[in-house]
Amino acid sequence: MTGDDEDRRAGRRPRILKAVGLTLAGTLLLGCAAAGWAYWHLNSNIKSVDINSALGDDRPAKPTPTPSASQEAPLPTEAVNILVLGSDSRSGKENQALGGGSSTGARSDTAMVVHIDAGRTTATVVSIPRDTLVTRPSCPLESGGSTPAAYGAMFNSAYSVGGPVCAVKTVESITNVRMDHYIEIDFSGFAKLVDALGGVTVTTDEDIDDDDSHLTLKAGPHHLNGKQALAFARTRHGIGDGSDLGRIGLQQKLVKALLEQISSTNLLTRPTKLYSVADAITGSLTTDTGLDSLTELMSLGESLKGLSSDEVKTVTMPVVTAPSDPNRVVAKEPAASELWESLR
Repeated sequence: MTGDDEDRRAGRRPRILKAVGLTLAGTLLLGCAAAGWAYWHLNSNIKSVDINSALGDDRPAKPTPTPSASQEAPLPTEAVNILVLGSDSRSGKENQALGGGSSTGARSDTAMVVHIDAGRTTATVVSIPRDTLVTRPSCPLESGGSTPAAYGAMFNSAYSVGGPVCAVKTVESITNVRMDHYIEIDFSGFAKLVDALGGVTVTTDEDIDDDDSHLTLKAGPHHLNGKQALAFARTRHGIGDGSDLGRIGLQQKLVKALLEQISSTNLLTRPTKLYSVADAITGSLTTDTGLDSLTELMSLGESLKGLSSDEVKTVTMPVVTAPSDPNRVVAKEPAASELWESLR
């Protein structure tokens, strides 16, 4: 090999290394851009309501948190109460395809107070029957003014007349428990989440045949896709006495099944699946302003990594048939008050 050949090859090496470096830099840049776009997209999916500003100080006091051993704990560990509503829209082609009825608008057909104990390794989920008759307080409206107080009103009317703010205020008024956060899950988005996770497995104690929810299942275990899981959450007429209490029992089974499916799916090793699940979750959420970013939701999720589905207790607010209407219920006292007291 001549000296000229060696010089030419030596001259090519820097150019090749430069090209490789530019390629790697470009790939890294594209990866960062894709990650940045994904974060922006997921973050922009989340809708929020400023409940704290709307309600001000006219609500139960926040409990004083117990000091942790480390004042610089990277994740929150104090007890927290979250009002979770399932907003069931029956309008539009997508919801009609998912078995919605003919009525329009959205309703809070599911209401759960999720109490996570200090340390965040145990939790209690309390369902409030939508047919419960309550005193609905006057609620501020976003457009100005306020809704009138109502006596003997159905619990889920609070959401219908005053949205998330009135739902939170009504729950706080009947429980005297401060709701630290609010999460609303759109039911059609819930169906997408179940599909993104690959379905959920539930076990029914009896046959289900509900013409309204379009769900027919034999007693026993079933792996449900998103549309079936949504029908499962909506079912009330095909089981038990056809009341809302039967539907609550199914919804509680579904919550546990969803937690088990999430914990058994190793999303961190499957980026594409992780993104599809995150897209389904964020796309179906409306939160208070304390949880309206991907960072805040991730922090909440990370703080619950020690909470297994076995440590989640599901109960229903104690109720009895309303004296004024056999198709409605009222809180059973003192059992209901004792339950709420245990969550303060």
